[in-house]
Amino acid sequence: MDDQDPALQLVHLLREVTVELDRFAAEFADGNGLHPTDVRALIHLLDAGRAGVTATPGWLGTQMGVNSASTTALIDRLERLGLVRRAPDTRDRRRVLLIVEDKAVDLGWSFFGPLINEMIAAMRSFDETELATVRRFLLVMRDAAVAERQDRQDGPTGR
Repeated sequence: MDDQDPALQLVHLLREVTVELDRFAAEFADGNGLHPTDVRALIHLLDAGRAGVTATPGWLGTQMGVNSASTTALIDRLERLGLVRRAPDTRDRRRVLLIVEDKAVDLGWSFFGPLINEMIAAMRSFDETELATVRRFLLVMRDAAVAERQDRQDGPTGR
């Protein structure tokens, strides 16, 4: 590939942003006695809450791509730290729901809040059309990454 290709340059820039955000997440994890996997799990649980998705241990395991034993150990760690709790599902007694505790939200905002505020302030320099284009770009990039990961999980791709 040609390093001067504008599309490839954007891929590299997107990777740089990802690396910087991963560094923030690693610093957050390290400073709070968490494993990076714990942080990813909390993000999935918080996103589920915002989307109105019911989070169960099985759902979390699927999101994380780990087996049930690893999921149980992960939830146990988060529960011991007071960040997540298991609650019985009042509509289906066979299910357990995962609830993110306020402590986790407060901890996240205390660390990531300044970064989020800085990012939002930086976005204020974009007009609505530019933001719509950025949003479309990020959604397409996310979908491309998800599709490639799923293709790899489904088996050989002939590469």
